[in-house]
Amino acid sequence: MKIKTFNLLPSFGTNTYLVWEEESGQAMLIDPAAPSEEIVPDLASLTLKFIVLTHGHGDHIAGVDFFAKLNKETQVCIHEKDSNLLTDPNLNFSAYMDLKIQNKPADILLQDGDVLQLGKTEIQVLHTPGHTQGGICLYSENVLFSGDTLFNRGIGRTDLLGGNYQALVNSIKKKLWLLPDSTKVYPGHGPATTIGEEKMENPIVGLMSKV
Repeated sequence: MKIKTFNLLPSFGTNTYLVWEEESGQAMLIDPAAPSEEIVPDLASLTLKFIVLTHGHGDHIAGVDFFAKLNKETQVCIHEKDSNLLTDPNLNFSAYMDLKIQNKPADILLQDGDVLQLGKTEIQVLHTPGHTQGGICLYSENVLFSGDTLFNRGIGRTDLLGGNYQALVNSIKKKLWLLPDSTKVYPGHGPATTIGEEKMENPIVGLMSKV
């Protein structure tokens, strides 16, 4: 599995990830933060099978329709509990960002335990509510795309509509902490980290936290 990181929305520092399997050339775009020609050359030699949203906030979904139009076979995926955020500028907060993002409805409504296939590579969906009700992480081959659930030495904010601090902490401790310590974590914002590092040093949910 190959991974390339893009920053399409510098004002929010959102990480957009292009993930693909070399043998099949099938690819997945995670959290396209804005319409951009920057990724188009990379997609030329790949088949964009999925666009996957870790949650429905405006800074993670603004490029969905742009990239979906590049290949009519591309399927847009979001957890069922965040599906209405994809199409409603008020719920995804883009109305307050002067963007007013209103994408088409998703093609696939994800649930916990679903598996997305890129060639022979299986990518597991982990429902991790707390930042939003339908927040997810994606896990495959000792790699986790954590969206706004877990950051390098931080966690996602929980003060927005649909947020729940205790739910987010439970998601991390009861699901993400079960993954191998060596798991590489690619978050929705900021630099990469590992599960082992965050277990020990995350000031909110790690062993070094004051709680």
